[in-house]
Amino acid sequence: MKNLIHLILFFFFATGLQAQEIIPFINGSFEGEPSGHAATIPQAWLPCRMGTTPDILPGAWGVYTIPSHGHTYLGLITRDDGSYESIGQHLSQTLKAGNCYSFTMDLAHSGTYSGYNLPIRVRVWGGRRACAKDQLLWESQLIHNARWETHKIEFLCKKDIRYIIIEAYFAPGVFIKYRGNVLIDHLTGIKQCNRA
Repeated sequence: MKNLIHLILFFFFATGLQAQEIIPFINGSFEGEPSGHAATIPQAWLPCRMGTTPDILPGAWGVYTIPSHGHTYLGLITRDDGSYESIGQHLSQTLKAGNCYSFTMDLAHSGTYSGYNLPIRVRVWGGRRACAKDQLLWESQLIHNARWETHKIEFLCKKDIRYIIIEAYFAPGVFIKYRGNVLIDHLTGIKQCNRA
C-alpha cells in the first residue's frame, strides 16, 4: 500500500512538472556589447530580413533608456524606404500544433533614436524553419511608451513551430512608410497554457 501511495504521488508530481515545463530563449535579454556605430546581431539570434541591422543598446544612436533586465537590450527600426528589421531564434523544443503557449517581453519606445523616432509595433511569428513566417502569433499596438511595459504573448499553434521571429513593423493602415523604432528586452521562457 505504501508503494502504491508513493507511485501515485510521483505520478502527480511528474505531471505537475511537465505542465510547468519552460522552453527558454537563449539570450532573451539581448545581452552584449552596445553597438556603437556598427550593427550587431545579438548572440543566439539571426537576422530574418535583408537590411536587418539591429542595435544593442543603450549608449548608441542617442538612446539611453535603462534596461528593464540585465545590462543591454535590442533596438529594431523601420525605414522610410519600406524596409524593416526582424530577428529569429531556433527553439530547443518544438511547439506542438493544437497547444496553447505564452511568454512575455518588455517593450518601450525612444523619442531620440537618431531620426528613427516614430512609434511602431511588434509582430511575433512562428515558423517551421529559420525565418519562415508560417503563423502570425501576436502583434502589439503602437509602442508609444518611453518606460518599459511588459506584454503577454499568448497563442494557439496551428502547426508545429521550431522558430520564433520578432519583427518591427509600421502602424496598421499606413501607406507612407516611415522611420520608427521599438526597444525590446527580457523575453521570458515559453510555457504551455490552458485555454478554455
